[in-house]
Amino acid sequence: MVSVRDVRLLPKAHLHLHFTGSMRSGTLLELADKYGVHLPEALRGGEPPQLRATDERGWFRFQRLYDMARSCLREPEDIQRLVREAAEEDLKDGSRWLEIQVDPTSYAPRLGGLIPALEVILDAVDTTARETGLDMRVLVAANRMKHPLDARTLARLAVRYADRGVVGFGLSNDERRGFARDFDRAFAIARDGGLLAAPHGGELAGPSSIRDCLDDLRAHRVGHGVRAAEDPGLLRQLAESGVTCEVCPASNVALGVYERLEDVPLRTLFDAGVPMALGADDPLLFGSRLAEQYEIARRYHAFTDEELAELARQSVRATAAPPDVREKLLAGIEEWLSL
Repeated sequence: MVSVRDVRLLPKAHLHLHFTGSMRSGTLLELADKYGVHLPEALRGGEPPQLRATDERGWFRFQRLYDMARSCLREPEDIQRLVREAAEEDLKDGSRWLEIQVDPTSYAPRLGGLIPALEVILDAVDTTARETGLDMRVLVAANRMKHPLDARTLARLAVRYADRGVVGFGLSNDERRGFARDFDRAFAIARDGGLLAAPHGGELAGPSSIRDCLDDLRAHRVGHGVRAAEDPGLLRQLAESGVTCEVCPASNVALGVYERLEDVPLRTLFDAGVPMALGADDPLLFGSRLAEQYEIARRYHAFTDEELAELARQSVRATAAPPDVREKLLAGIEEWLSL
């Protein structure tokens, strides 16, 4: 009889989790009541909203819901609560290393400015890591809908706080807008400062957006990257270079990139040797957290426990974790297989 182990007990790293999107739905409701924010029914119903972002109108609706949720984070104690609860959820799902992604400019108006906002976030991450035991770091992400000069400012700030827990630099929002090359200087600043480069590409836009991340931004990881499956040459390039794709199956379906969970090409990427780190993306809006992404791989793509363990190893290898932490996590994965 084939053994089926509890994926929540499988040690893993979580490399694609957005800050506001990590919030518990109950917390959002409480904060909205606290500040008198009227939330649309899509955020009050207890079920994930129906989203389809493959057209401009759908993306606008997704972004509007996200912005409304973010508007409920107004005080340092709200930030602390969000970070702590995100850590608690990750620990329940077997995460032992979390790199949470945030654009601090989005929180700056309510937290006293850009630098105070980032410091509030980093303080919350540091406190939570010490109190919960979850290793947490921060990936600062620029918004590709804003001017590239803003991204350079953020990159310099991210490098400045590398000794406070910032480990990477990203580029988020609608990857169909603008050109990756417009942000090449910002990513050069981040890389020169020792940060990982992890821009979004290859979800709403096709394989060419992934190539842009590799060629123009020299990405160490690609946020999503799932549509590399449409280009055999790109699959080979990713496999040979060892660039990890942060694949988020539930969000791919929720945003309409694929119709069904079984359509997400996890098996195609895995069999091609492309490293993957499964991520939850925005659990608040997509309704599932980290362990569920592994369950999707098992249930809809017939991943064995040995293959799930390899996915966990790939997530660990793609982190900014120091060698001793990686070794400990990898040993924990072997222990899970021995259960």
